[in-house]
Amino acid sequence: MSEFTVPAIDITPYIADGDEAARAAVAAAFDEAARTVGFMQITGHGIGLEAWARLGRAIDRFFALPADVKAGYRAPKGINRGYTPPKSERLSLSLGVEKAERMNDFFEAFNVGFTAAHYPHADLDGAEYADNIWPAEAESFREDVEGWLAEADDVARVMMRIFADALGLAPGHFDLMTDHSLNVLRMNNYALPDGTRVDLDGDLIGMGEHTDFGIVTLLWADDVKGLQVLDADGGWHDVSPLPGALLVNLGDVTARMTNERWRSTLHRVKPPVIDGTIRRRRSAAFFFDGNVDAVIETIPGTVAPGEQPLYAPVTVGEHIAAKLRGSRQLVNNTEDTAREAERVLSAYSG
Repeated sequence: MSEFTVPAIDITPYIADGDEAARAAVAAAFDEAARTVGFMQITGHGIGLEAWARLGRAIDRFFALPADVKAGYRAPKGINRGYTPPKSERLSLSLGVEKAERMNDFFEAFNVGFTAAHYPHADLDGAEYADNIWPAEAESFREDVEGWLAEADDVARVMMRIFADALGLAPGHFDLMTDHSLNVLRMNNYALPDGTRVDLDGDLIGMGEHTDFGIVTLLWADDVKGLQVLDADGGWHDVSPLPGALLVNLGDVTARMTNERWRSTLHRVKPPVIDGTIRRRRSAAFFFDGNVDAVIETIPGTVAPGEQPLYAPVTVGEHIAAKLRGSRQLVNNTEDTAREAERVLSAYSG
């Protein structure tokens, strides 16, 4: 068995207008990582240390608020914004996997995203591109988070250029399916309330096994261990970000578009337990999901002659809605999940 590694890829040639040969080398490295791991460490992304620190400050200020204050920022049902308290979600259900003896995921989260106002050229549904909920009690929270949103969107659109080059597609191939992308930033806090003691066992989970739903995810994370990635042999591996690197992974939309040439890799979060207490871990995942009305179809050249596409066409909105019914509404999702569910269950038995 070969050693599991998450490749580091310096995308400076795309950020700083490098020459064609340098960009081709980046695209080739990206294709290799996408086919074999589905995760990569992205350096040279151009996001400065100040933006990095400001997002961490925003996360700390919000999650330090009293529980009753945070609860006041829960969004209405069906709106992907605002606060999610601990143990109210189970992400493994988004894959159609149910383990009755497991408690729900213990992380708490706060979601913001791009609103209809971000895309004045499009006539968008106000529910799917909902206004954000901004906590007044967390000083400078909105300014700090909006700064990161803008930076992450810029990097995600650079990733689309790399996607096109790596797949041998024309420049701008993905523009029409991302010009009003469903972008969501989910800030996560992995810790139970002070004084809560836990026993570390196989079913204690911060965030259950799942694949991300959209095109690509850009992850800000601290250096506390917890993120684990499933390899092709059914083994879980700890993954921590390199200093200043964005952890980037591909989502289900990309796996569908490439007929699984590129991997949407299963991952979970299990923060360490020290002396019976969960060590706090923070992360912020920027989900670049594509336009809600974009149809996910296989890209020409990704289906071998004589083979059929692995997935039927579906819109981004339909696909994500099915996933959220599992994780948020706790309805076991069985739509096109057999392949992923089989990998989760094999990991338990391996």
